[in-house]
Amino acid sequence: MKKIDCNKCPDMKFCCQTGAWVDLEEAKRILELKLPGKFYEFKKDKDYPSGYRIGTSVGYNACTFLTPDGLCSIHIADYSRKPAHCIEFPYEKGKIAPFTGELCILALDKKYKKKKTKKNK
Repeated sequence: MKKIDCNKCPDMKFCCQTGAWVDLEEAKRILELKLPGKFYEFKKDKDYPSGYRIGTSVGYNACTFLTPDGLCSIHIADYSRKPAHCIEFPYEKGKIAPFTGELCILALDKKYKKKKTKKNK
């Protein structure tokens, strides 16, 4: 898959429709901003620097830090506090994240175009 350029996305809030997992220390820094939004589902997870993760949504609902306009309130308030997971998306550890196909319009568009091209041959 070609590199995804998020600046070309026609609907940038789409990737935030299921929230994100955030390292506990990142969550603490975000809470200092006193933004509307909450964290849910605190879990132990050795893949996160602090050893814990917490979600920005309940289940598969949208991130609670999205504004009514669909913008990231964390990004607006202080980009340096935006969770690493969000900054890196649609990549994870330098590779396309496994769930990108469900959350990224540009990836979905490429999949659709690929399928359409194969059907037409």
